[in-house]
Amino acid sequence: MAQPWTEGRALVATGSPFPPVHYAGKTIPIAQCNNIYIFPAMGLGVVASGARRVTDAMMLAAARTLAENSPALKDSSASLLPALNDIRRAAAEIAIAVGMQAQRDGVTPKLSQDELRQKIVAAQWVPAYPPPAPAAK
Repeated sequence: MAQPWTEGRALVATGSPFPPVHYAGKTIPIAQCNNIYIFPAMGLGVVASGARRVTDAMMLAAARTLAENSPALKDSSASLLPALNDIRRAAAEIAIAVGMQAQRDGVTPKLSQDELRQKIVAAQWVPAYPPPAPAAK
């Protein structure tokens, strides 16, 4: 693990879930970094904004916005990536950044940030299911 090499200063993200690491009296969370952060939010931003294509700048806007949402910015011992229970909020922020960048790149119609946010909220999937129907008698 990178913690002994860096004396606990490494920011670590893996493709699979790992338990926190204990080093020098600290508990250091290990972030699971895979497609759940950028690609769904990127798609949400593209669909909600009506972008005709994805530009390099839109990808960079997504990555920068994810970085701006890193808990490690406020607490050096915190996770590199937002917690899963905060992913919907982070995804909306990423999608807004993607949609706004799409406008700057000229690949989507102009909207205000508030209009774009409303479209993103309306398009964001909500994992809610109705209760199952009672069994037939």
